[in-house]
Amino acid sequence: MNAAQIQNLLIVSMIAGFAVMEIVSRRYRSTVHATANDTKLELFMFLSLLAVTQPIAILTTSKLGAWLAPQYKGALVDWPWWAMVGILILVDDMTQYWWHRLSHSPLLWPLHRAHHSAEYMSIRVTFRNNFFYYLMMPGLWFAGALLYLGVGGMVYAMYIVVKLLVILGAHCAWRWDEPLYRIPALRPLMWVLERTISTPATHWAHHAITNEDGIGHYKGNFGNLLFIWDLIFGSAHITRQYPERVGLIDDKLFGQERWYHQMFYPFLQSSREHTALKFGGSIYEGPESVVPSTNTSKGMTA
Repeated sequence: MNAAQIQNLLIVSMIAGFAVMEIVSRRYRSTVHATANDTKLELFMFLSLLAVTQPIAILTTSKLGAWLAPQYKGALVDWPWWAMVGILILVDDMTQYWWHRLSHSPLLWPLHRAHHSAEYMSIRVTFRNNFFYYLMMPGLWFAGALLYLGVGGMVYAMYIVVKLLVILGAHCAWRWDEPLYRIPALRPLMWVLERTISTPATHWAHHAITNEDGIGHYKGNFGNLLFIWDLIFGSAHITRQYPERVGLIDDKLFGQERWYHQMFYPFLQSSREHTALKFGGSIYEGPESVVPSTNTSKGMTA
């Protein structure tokens, strides 16, 4: 088996493993109440990322490289694995942190709001976004350039596997970190871990419907693989608790946006009241307290 085949096998195994844990823990049945609209958005975005966006980025950067800098093809192929991983972390993961952070600004929010419109957490939410959110993501194009320069093979495959392991785990309905916080002997390890990678507790806070409870932090915790970027750039919030609700207030008040508006804005625009998915629209700034609380989902106190 080559590196790509091993990577794909491991990714499929991880997705299946997390899906099983969502079901076995009964978290999926009790918390994931998806509509047909949700399912279409998540399915079509997953397929488009695999079949359209990633191939376009890799093929285009390869063609541009061969045209503009043919002498640099494979220039980094002899780098040690740790140097390749280091440049991937900077060029892919750190740039994704900033792209994610900028996507919470009024200008780019319409390209990212689909990720937050889900009223549940699950691995199915992982790639839920606007089509152009990924097509314009700098890290995806930088990664394509690194592949052209020779940062590939097993190093790139394992980097992708580890990154997806963390990201899938951070979105999973099964909160794998929750029982670990209760084990006194693991407290030092968890203190380090939750400051190094994205965990369910820190990433669920990012998806919270409100910040009023002191747990939600949807204007921070932007890290994907590494949470350390949030610590470095001042956007971290760690509580070891989980928000009661996730989603968007405006969807609760005015109804869910259609999947095709969420996926294909700005080409398809919404006519809903108080929408960000049309020219001249804006992020809803109404009161957070209008959304009623339901059953608590709080975890351990830090």
